Amino acid sequence: MLEYIILGGGLAFAAGVQPGPLQAFLFSQVAEKGWKRTLPASFAPLLSDGPIALLVLLVLKNLPRDMARVLHVAGGVLLLYLAWASFRSWRRQMEDAPPSTVSAPRTLFQAALVNILNPNPYLGWSLVLGPSALEAWGKGPANAVALVVAFYGTMVVTLAATIVLFGTTRAIGPRGRRAILLASAITLAVLGVYQLAAAVRSLG
Repeated sequence: MLEYIILGGGLAFAAGVQPGPLQAFLFSQVAEKGWKRTLPASFAPLLSDGPIALLVLLVLKNLPRDMARVLHVAGGVLLLYLAWASFRSWRRQMEDAPPSTVSAPRTLFQAALVNILNPNPYLGWSLVLGPSALEAWGKGPANAVALVVAFYGTMVVTLAATIVLFGTTRAIGPRGRRAILLASAITLAVLGVYQLAAAVRSLG
């Protein structure tokens, strides 16, 4: 069970600190309304990802075993690609300024809608979380529950910490952003290797 807790937590941390549509909206909310009023929006993935997860799991459950193995490989490659992208950003010492948006979501439900329209959860569940959850379920339902709870628990905490950090300091500075990028790159690389190793183990 521990490996699935680590996998879920690691995936959530990497996803939470990567720039994306939801993070952009959260930053704009903080700038407009302050971090205290924005904090509930950190729970948006809990509302938006349910239908996505159900849809993906229903599809994956009916796929042949060989296709599940292909998805494990694809997920590993995706994670390694994201790790490389984060590492290149770290090397260039990029300063990821909070993205601006014309109109920011004003409620938790609007933030959840933004996440439903975000392609990242679909990719994550199709290529990484979905296959891992089904594999964990095969070893015992408690493993799958641990994976999902660890993922969404860590995701909410990561988003909440990001909101508070940005709202209280306005900027964490270039060194802080570089440190986060490097931590994200390392986490993604480790998880990518884990996914590929899982695909190799399934051959046995």
